[in-house]
Amino acid sequence: QVQLVESGGGSVQAGGSLRLSCAASGYTDSSKCMGWFRQAPGKEREAVARVYIGGSTTYYADSVKGRFTISQDNPKNTVYLQMNSLKPEDTAMYDCAAGRLCSVGYMNYWGQGTQVTVSS
Repeated sequence: QVQLVESGGGSVQAGGSLRLSCAASGYTDSSKCMGWFRQAPGKEREAVARVYIGGSTTYYADSVKGRFTISQDNPKNTVYLQMNSLKPEDTAMYDCAAGRLCSVGYMNYWGQGTQVTVSS
C-alpha cells in the first residue's frame, strides 16, 4: 500500500507562485510514477504533471507548460510541483497521485488533496 502526504497550497494573487510537495511511503514499486492532478468545481479532473521516479521523463498539461515544473527528491520519495505565474484559472483542488505507470489509468494511489486559490 502506498501512502501519499501532501503539503503546500494556499491562496495567492495572480502572477504569484506556490510549491506543492508530496511524500510517498509504502510499496515503492507501485509508485514508480508520481504526479499531480487538479479539479475545479464543475470541471473534469485534469492531469497537471507527472514524472517517473528516478527518471527524467515528465508530462505536463498544455495549460501549465512553461509555468509549472515537477521535480523529485528520490532519497525522500518526494515530488514537488513548482507553480509560477499562477492564474485564476489554476484555482482547484490539487491531488497527488502515484502508480506503476504514468498513464492516467494506472495512477491509483491518491493523497488527501490540497486547495490552491488564485485571486485576480
